[in-house]
Amino acid sequence: MKRIFFTFLLFASSLNLHAQGGDTLAFETYLEWVKSYHPLSAQADIMLTMGDMEVRTARGSFDPLLYGNLDKKSYDEKAYYDKREAGISIPTWAGIELNGAFEQNSGQFINQENALPTGGLLSAGASINLGQGLILDDRRAGLRKAQIYQQSTESDRKRLLNELYLQATDAYWNWSLAHANKVLLAEGVELAIIRFRGVKISYEQGDFPAIDTVEAATQLLNREYNLLKAENELFVRTQELSNFLWDDSGNPIALDMATFPENLYSGQSLILNEEELRVLIAAHPELMLVDYELASLDVERRLKAQQIIPVVKLKYNFLTEEVNQFDQNTFFENNYKWGLTMYTPLMWRKARGGMRLAEAKIDFKENSRDLKELQLRTKLENELNSWSALNAQINTYTRNVVALEMLLQGELRRFEIGESSLFLVNSREVSVFGSRITLNELLSKRKITYAKTRYAAGVGFE
Repeated sequence: MKRIFFTFLLFASSLNLHAQGGDTLAFETYLEWVKSYHPLSAQADIMLTMGDMEVRTARGSFDPLLYGNLDKKSYDEKAYYDKREAGISIPTWAGIELNGAFEQNSGQFINQENALPTGGLLSAGASINLGQGLILDDRRAGLRKAQIYQQSTESDRKRLLNELYLQATDAYWNWSLAHANKVLLAEGVELAIIRFRGVKISYEQGDFPAIDTVEAATQLLNREYNLLKAENELFVRTQELSNFLWDDSGNPIALDMATFPENLYSGQSLILNEEELRVLIAAHPELMLVDYELASLDVERRLKAQQIIPVVKLKYNFLTEEVNQFDQNTFFENNYKWGLTMYTPLMWRKARGGMRLAEAKIDFKENSRDLKELQLRTKLENELNSWSALNAQINTYTRNVVALEMLLQGELRRFEIGESSLFLVNSREVSVFGSRITLNELLSKRKITYAKTRYAAGVGFE
């Protein structure tokens, strides 16, 4: 009967208990799905639209301005004045403002300097800042800042997608770990059932004492309890994974419990190019965002520096009664008007204080960037070290699992010839299952560490 029982054990150990029904959700397919349809991915794309709209808003400062004015007074049957004006003003990137206007004034009490020909007067000219605002003004600074913000939205989008990549990867391999442990513990329950039945038959035949049936029964109950915990863990991990699955209509997808993940042993050829990652970290999204902020602060500093320069504004306009007469006029010969405006503070305290403040903000941000880069590089080195350590641990523990399985097989053979006990067999088997669960955890942790290392270098779905 012992030989029959031993045959049962060997048969059970050879069962393909990992055979599964249902569909496999491959990791790469899962990541593509998350990147395409997850709400955070959609928000990341919206950031780009926000950047485009910010630039469009800033460009609005350069939109041509059409204006008109009508001012008329009539009292006691007297036409005091009737003043009409319409024109257009066109700002340019060079800081020159082009303008054109038509004026028509009449009335008994019109000011002589406003007196115009009966048919009205056309003017066309420009105004230019020769001092403050020649190099940079509020309008151009606003557009440059908007363009910097537009560029930063790409880095911000990448940062958000990298975080999503790490969270999604963590959820997937924790789900895979829970699934692998559940399958493994289900195998343990099957073995315990077979052993209990074999011991019971042997006891009924008088080969085993009654205490061995108690031993087998307690092992079965213990494994059933662990299986229930594993099934609950798998349910929780499945629900967490479902949080990352959405359809193309923006509706969440509930993952079918019959769906199973990639095996933890897949992708053992994962390789990280350490030197490449150390180079890529220079373009880390968090560092790029600081660089864009520094660029924006530099625009602010240059604008503040412009405010130390005196304001000198020159205006010049041609005057004519008809459009076709513009080509007959020459500069400063007859029909024109021009003006020069100039003013400056005496102590420049506001301008100098503003510029020093802008410089201090740049110094502060540069120090913060240096610290951020050091922190990111330290984190990358820690992850690279964890990656190497995990690979070594897995290699070592894999050999340990093989050795424990060999010990179990030897103990089973000793039990067959009566040189061992059921207690020792159970003990060996518990060690094997415990080691396989630990190996599963190491393999899952290795997958996640791979993602963490890429994330530390600023790389995500790419």
